[in-house]
Amino acid sequence: MGSDQSVGPEHAKPLAEAHHQGNPQGDGHNKDDHAGAGHGHGAEVGTAALALGALGVVYGDIGTSPLYALKEAFTEKSHVMTVDTINVYGICSLAFWSLIIIISLKYLLFVMRADNNGEGGILALTALVMPRKGQNVKRGAILVSLGVFGTALLYGDGIITPAISVLSAVEGLKEVSTAFEPWVVPIAIVILLALFLVQSRGTGTMGRIFGPIMLVWFTTLAVIGLSHIVDAPEIIRSVNPYYAFQYFTHESKSAFLSLGAIFLVVTGGEALYADMGHFGRRPIAVGWYAMVLPALVLNYWGQGAFLLNNPEDIESVFFRMVPEPLLIPIVILATCATIIASQALISGVFSLTAQAVQLDYLPRIKIRHTSQSHSGQIYVPLVNWLLMIACIGLVIGFQTASNLAAAYGIAVTMTMAITTVIFYRVLRDRWNWSSTKAMLLCAPLLVIEAGFLGANLVKIPHGGWFALAVGLILMVQMQTWRRGRALVAQRIHRGERSLIEVLDETEDIKRVSGTAVFMFKDLGKAPPALVNNLRHNKVLHKTTLIVAVETSAAPRVEMSQRATVVKVGPGVCQVQLEFGFMDEPDVPATLASISFQGLDFDPDDATYFIGHESIIAGKAPGMNPLAEHLFVFLNRGADSASRFFNLPIDRVFEVGSHVEI
Repeated sequence: MGSDQSVGPEHAKPLAEAHHQGNPQGDGHNKDDHAGAGHGHGAEVGTAALALGALGVVYGDIGTSPLYALKEAFTEKSHVMTVDTINVYGICSLAFWSLIIIISLKYLLFVMRADNNGEGGILALTALVMPRKGQNVKRGAILVSLGVFGTALLYGDGIITPAISVLSAVEGLKEVSTAFEPWVVPIAIVILLALFLVQSRGTGTMGRIFGPIMLVWFTTLAVIGLSHIVDAPEIIRSVNPYYAFQYFTHESKSAFLSLGAIFLVVTGGEALYADMGHFGRRPIAVGWYAMVLPALVLNYWGQGAFLLNNPEDIESVFFRMVPEPLLIPIVILATCATIIASQALISGVFSLTAQAVQLDYLPRIKIRHTSQSHSGQIYVPLVNWLLMIACIGLVIGFQTASNLAAAYGIAVTMTMAITTVIFYRVLRDRWNWSSTKAMLLCAPLLVIEAGFLGANLVKIPHGGWFALAVGLILMVQMQTWRRGRALVAQRIHRGERSLIEVLDETEDIKRVSGTAVFMFKDLGKAPPALVNNLRHNKVLHKTTLIVAVETSAAPRVEMSQRATVVKVGPGVCQVQLEFGFMDEPDVPATLASISFQGLDFDPDDATYFIGHESIIAGKAPGMNPLAEHLFVFLNRGADSASRFFNLPIDRVFEVGSHVEI
């Protein structure tokens, strides 16, 4: 965190101690089953309106998969499938059952009921399995490490998705005229540049039109698919899973490897869970069953029907299905849809970063809130520019969507499998399912996801290494930061004195007017900044607050529930503040809201004292030298504690110290 005595995410209490742990019975009757469950939405907001909003935010990724998924299943470099009846029926059957089993069954029916006070996502799920007192701490640590790795992998997905989505849409211009071919990459780069440049303005205005655009997109998918199903209605028979089994006996090796491409059909599955807090489970489910699932199935079946009659068009099957007069409008619509899909992933990475900072897996970085009414709308400048550079680099390096498809999927597959493993513990520990019952649900899902993962492993030499490298680098960084902050806290705590003991020595100390706020995590101990102030200035403010901040496992904590105040002496109080891991830790605003007899806090007359450590790598035990130097580097780049806690910078005093790790 960069504040020795100041408190913050690095001192977050064990996540499982939070007051709200979701829906332990798993009966589905959590608050997010109801319209308006998302944060910032009143009860008057109907399910239909929220479902429309979910179309624009939640389903962008999975909704643009028809642009490339079926094509890659036949043509990916690791395997080349013959475009014949058995393979077309088999791939359509696999696409259908992947959507049903992974999205409808796993996520919508089960995993999305494992909410953390209304919030979803792998970090929120990981919070539910943190070990409590009396539980197996080692097992819990392994699960948390898996959850952190899954989170890190999603960053790789957040980089690849905008690149492959925009490229696949712009490549439709080649179907209009071959003259556009040299311009595909430059146009994709310009679109990505524009997308990242407008992020600082927030998604509020853009979000209002996302839903209607995606409604038009899904309607178009359905109409295009249906128009070709009527030419070969027998394709509907692929709903029979027999054709999926037959597919694997036809060209067995290639069929197995094609699972890596077929998985692209469900790559947006994690987004459903991660974005649950914005809309609620029911609106997301309504959007899925009323619009998204029918549109996707009809389009995949339509592509299958089209290929039965036009096997030579596999290289650009989606755009070859479109009547020529409508080709340019469809390319424009597809580009809009891919931009929206990219926006959803970018916003998701922003939210993921904010959660990781609050839970102390990443250093403090600058986070800007772009909406006064919706706390979830944030902008993270550093992450935005790094994503932009990485996305444009991928477009330049891979050139085509087909090449990028070789890098796409492995990170998401691993994350989905990790989600299943952690969800098993939720079933056992939170929902009190028997091991047999939990295994009956999770084992088949894990087998399916293991198959997808195995097929994706061949992508590693062809680009899949990129997502894994991003995940591993971030995993090391997250774990190093977490461990380093714990060591810094241990070093600082040595020699601390009792607060009562220090106050007993202040009888002859002069009291001065005003309020002093000492940010310090260990309530009961005297903040070094306070001790130094007494020693050197020999004064004590009339109102003195020792403020500790903790991060809860709950995503949000109501303002009225955030503060616990204990009076420890005349004019001296200890204040425990608790913020959710998705809350903005605004310390002055929270202190101003406190109503406590004897506590007179004037935000305009308060001075804030925080600690600031200069971390140096040394010979002290605890970390290997490479990790120490990495931690020192991360600590130097951390944002200031005063900005993180929203302290007024003109009333902050920092007390420095050197800490060797």
